[in-house]
Amino acid sequence: MKLELIIRSNSSDIDFALLKDGKLIEFNNETNNNNFSVGDIFLAKTGKILSGLNASFVNVGYPKDGFLHYHDLGPHIQSLNKFIKNVSTGKYKDYTLKNFQFEKEIDKNGSIDQVLKTKQNVLVQVVKEPISTKGPRISSELSIAGRFLVLVPFSKRVSVSQKIADNKEKDRLKRLAKSIRPPGFGIILRTVAEGKKVAELDKDLQNSLDRWKQMCGQIANTSTPTKVLSELNRASSILRDVLNDSFTSIVTNDEVLFQEINDYLQEIYPEKQSILKRHNSKTPIFEKYGIERQIKAAFGQTVSMSKGAYLVIEHTEALHVIDVNSGNRSNKANSQEQNALEVNLVAATEIARQLRLRDMGGIIVVDFIDLHTNENRQKLYDHLKHEMSFDRTKHKILPPSKFGLIQITRQRVRSEMNIKTKEPNPSSKGEVEAPIVMIDKFDVEMNRILASKNKSKRITLHVHPFVASYLKKGIFSIQVKWFLKHKKWIHVLPRDAYQYLQYRFKFR
Repeated sequence: MKLELIIRSNSSDIDFALLKDGKLIEFNNETNNNNFSVGDIFLAKTGKILSGLNASFVNVGYPKDGFLHYHDLGPHIQSLNKFIKNVSTGKYKDYTLKNFQFEKEIDKNGSIDQVLKTKQNVLVQVVKEPISTKGPRISSELSIAGRFLVLVPFSKRVSVSQKIADNKEKDRLKRLAKSIRPPGFGIILRTVAEGKKVAELDKDLQNSLDRWKQMCGQIANTSTPTKVLSELNRASSILRDVLNDSFTSIVTNDEVLFQEINDYLQEIYPEKQSILKRHNSKTPIFEKYGIERQIKAAFGQTVSMSKGAYLVIEHTEALHVIDVNSGNRSNKANSQEQNALEVNLVAATEIARQLRLRDMGGIIVVDFIDLHTNENRQKLYDHLKHEMSFDRTKHKILPPSKFGLIQITRQRVRSEMNIKTKEPNPSSKGEVEAPIVMIDKFDVEMNRILASKNKSKRITLHVHPFVASYLKKGIFSIQVKWFLKHKKWIHVLPRDAYQYLQYRFKFR
């Protein structure tokens, strides 16, 4: 497995494409005007206290106030409020919390009006970006994420990621964390901390402590609302979360971004500096790595899979619905049940990819093809859980229902990635799928043909002259690639009578 991070920068925003063995698995966009990213910490001011909802609106500088529920205050909110007051007035200048006198923890079932007052300064962190008409979701349980660990102020807890399965390794990491834990801070060890030495963990801890001290220094004499700590830019946060030995290349077309990433790599992973490259080709960076075509093919309502199977993805206000269809897939399986299982397993892999790619959150309901045996249902469920295990976003998968539906909940922290893939129809009014996706349709159709009784016949593809020219262009044309792939020559015949996107396979 090889991972590649391709970064495209322009004047207004930055696009991040994460490729696994050349296939697009994550796509993110960062705009220059996004001042409310997940992880940002604000010195804000409380607004209206809603006793009925046990929550408060908080002014963080966004047109819509943030929403702060009592359960998001954290048990040490009184200590945090005391700390903010003392730092703001200059009474407390030691930000290490070593000599700080903690207040009593608040009652789990208490009321917010007993803790917060209107127009009170409060330190909050964005846990969910503004979506649609809603303001950001915020929390007073602060955390500062590093590469190997997460620093939690006003806590004594030491915990280890549940994704680390080895109990001995968990115990080792806990011992190391307890030995370096500063007073007044808790530590959460991330999955990437597995196998790391205490020196690496301590270096990461000190970096997080420096960010905490820098933040505290901005609280004094600061008007509200003000951002006092920014999350790392998207490039650095992606590298922080996913960079490992599997990474083979990081490519960007921007000189400034190149230097920023290089500096960050030197700090967190010096041995990986050599994989960072600057894209200087005249060919646009996303064209060079085949990302544009993958985006066109992956973000439509219908998503094609191997051997004719496809997904239909629908979005409603309440949830997302995914339907699995076998299409015209040739059945090489021994039975209908086996064929359904094979299609479902392929679909489960693609669904896990689609959730990451589109960053779909909330409730997702998947209508798989019906399976009649409990053994096959369990195989499908286990396979889906395995594919979803690579997803860094919190999620939960329920076993198949009696109707064959699988329900997934996935944490929603930012707006879903939504890319318009349809284009104006050149032949008539309305819109059609992007013409570039036609090549993928040809591949699917050819796989079906070559698996059928027609594979021994002469196969001719009838298309519009413009499409025919595109298929035959160059020494190493698409037509030649088909021959190398399928070991059969596919004849391409231009047809003047055909509309631009019309095509037909014929045999003789």
